[in-house]
Amino acid sequence: MSAPTTTDAVERARDAAARESWAEAYELLHDHDRHPSRGLTADDLTVLADSAWWSGHVDESVTARLRAHAAYLAADDHRGAGLTSWWLHYEYASLGRPAAAAGWLHRARHHLEDFPDCPEQCFLAWTTSEEAEAHGDHEAALAATRRMTALALASGSPDLLALSRQAESHVLLAAGRRAEGLALLDDAMCAVVAGELSGMVTGWLYCLALTQCMEAADLSRAVEWTNAAMEWCAPPWSGHPPADDTTAAARTPGPLPMTVPSGENPFRGVCRAHRVEVLDLLGAWALAEAEARQACREVPVDCLESAAAAYYAAGDVQRRQGRLEAAAVSYGHAHELGRIPQPGLALLRLAQGRAEAAVAGVDLALACRNDPDHDVLGRARLLAARTEVALAVRDVAGAARAAKELDALAGDGDVPLLRALADTALGSVALAEKGPDALLPLRRALAGWLELRVPYEAAQVRMLLAAADRAAGDEEAARLELGTARAVFERLGAVPDARRAAALVSGGSRRRLPGGLTAREAQVLRLVASGGTNKDIARELVISEHTVARHLNNIFAKLGVGSRASATAYAYAHSLL
Repeated sequence: MSAPTTTDAVERARDAAARESWAEAYELLHDHDRHPSRGLTADDLTVLADSAWWSGHVDESVTARLRAHAAYLAADDHRGAGLTSWWLHYEYASLGRPAAAAGWLHRARHHLEDFPDCPEQCFLAWTTSEEAEAHGDHEAALAATRRMTALALASGSPDLLALSRQAESHVLLAAGRRAEGLALLDDAMCAVVAGELSGMVTGWLYCLALTQCMEAADLSRAVEWTNAAMEWCAPPWSGHPPADDTTAAARTPGPLPMTVPSGENPFRGVCRAHRVEVLDLLGAWALAEAEARQACREVPVDCLESAAAAYYAAGDVQRRQGRLEAAAVSYGHAHELGRIPQPGLALLRLAQGRAEAAVAGVDLALACRNDPDHDVLGRARLLAARTEVALAVRDVAGAARAAKELDALAGDGDVPLLRALADTALGSVALAEKGPDALLPLRRALAGWLELRVPYEAAQVRMLLAAADRAAGDEEAARLELGTARAVFERLGAVPDARRAAALVSGGSRRRLPGGLTAREAQVLRLVASGGTNKDIARELVISEHTVARHLNNIFAKLGVGSRASATAYAYAHSLL
C-alpha cells in the first residue's frame, strides 16, 4: 500500500479545522510545514495559525499569521490580507505589544477601508467602536456598532451578527441604557448557548458577556452564563461525574457538558476565573479557592488579567476566613499581574490594625476609578469598603459621604446587588450615628442579600441588625440574628466573624482577648476607640495619666500598631468595641 500523499494530510487538516478539532489540524499542518519543499497556501497558513492558537502555541500562531499575510499580499488578496492584519493586531495586543498591535491595525485599515462593503470590515467597525468608547464618545461608538450590524446582516454570518449585538449592548450599558443593552446581550447569548456559532466567537462572547454582567452587577445572568460557559469548556464527557463535588450553591441543572473536539480549550481558564467570582458571592468558598488555583494554571499567556482576577478572588476568600498571610500573598500575585487589589487589600489592612494603610489604599483606588459607567460593581464595592474603613477610624462623616454616593449609584433599586450594598452602607452609618433610622435600611439590605442568595453579606447585615435591635431594647431579636449569623459564618469557614458572633451572643463574658491584651488594656483600648484622651481615660478608670500612657505603650507594642487610629481599627476588626 502506498503512503498517504502530502495533499491528503493538508485536506485532512482542513477537514479537522472545519470540525474545530484543532489539535488534530495543528499536528497535521505542523508536520507538513516542517518540510521546506512542501508549501502551504495563505488559507492553509491561516488554519495553521488558528490551530496553533487553540493548541496553546501562541508564538507559532503569530508566525504563521505573518506568513499568511505575506501570501495574501503576493496573491493581491486585500480582503484576506486585511483580515489577517486585524488578527495580528488582536494577537499582539493580547500579548502586551501595543506598538506592533497599532501598526497591524493601521495595515488592516489600509487594506479594507477603501474596499466596497465586505464582512471583514465588521472587525474594523468593532475596533472603531471600542476606541470611541475608550474616549467616552458613546454616539460614535454606537454608530460604529450599527455599521457593524449592517455589515453582519449583509454577510449572513451568525458569528458577525452575534458579535455586533454584543458590541452594541456594551455601548448601551456604558451609556446607562441598561434595559436596551441587556436585551441585546440576551439576543447574542441565545446564539451562543444554542451552539450556533464558531468556537472562537463562542469563547469571545462568553468572556465578554460574563465581564459585562459582573461590571453591571447582574448576578443572576452571571450565574446562568458562568455555568453554561463551564459546560462548553469541559473536556469530552466520559459518562462519569466530575471529580470535584460542587456545592449546591454552584450546581445548576442542565445538559451534559458539551464535547470540545480537541479536548482542550484556551478559554477554559478565563471562564473558570469568572466562575470563581460567582462562587465567591454564592458562598462556595472552598470550591472557589480550588477553582482559582486551577484557573491560574489554565489561563493562556495572552489572558493574564484573568489569572489576576482569580488570585484576587482567592485573596478575598482567605481574608474572610482569617488566613491573613495567605490573603496577602494572593493579593500580591494579583498586583504582579496588573490588577489593583482593592478593596480587598484595604480590608486586609484593616483586619491587621493598619488603619492608615486601609484608608489610603481605598481612597487611591477610588481616585483611579473615577468613571462609574465602566465598572459599576467595582466602584460600588470600593464605596462599600470606604464606608467600612471610615467607620473603623470613627470618621462617620466620611462614611456618610461614601454611603450617599453608593446610594446614588444604586438608584431606584432595579439592580438588586447594588441596592443591597447601598442599604448595608446606609444602615451601618445610621447605626454609628445612633439614629433611629438604622433598622429600616438594614432590613432592606438583609432581604436583598437573601433574595440574591449571597450568604456572607447577609450574615454581616444580621450582625448590624443585632446591634440595632439591642440599641432599641429588643434583646431577643438581637440574639436570634446573632445565632443565625454565627451558623452561617461557621458553615462558610469565616472564623473571625464566627468568633465575634459567638462572643456577642454570650455578651462577651469569659472571652479570650486578642493580641495578648489584659482586661485592663482592653478597657483602655475601648476608651481610646471611643475618642477619649489620656486625661478622659484616667478620669474614667480612676488611674493616673502616666498609667494610661504606660497601658497605651503596652497596647501599641502587643498589637504592632503605632497610632491611636490604628489601635481603634484593630479594636473594630477584633470586636473589642
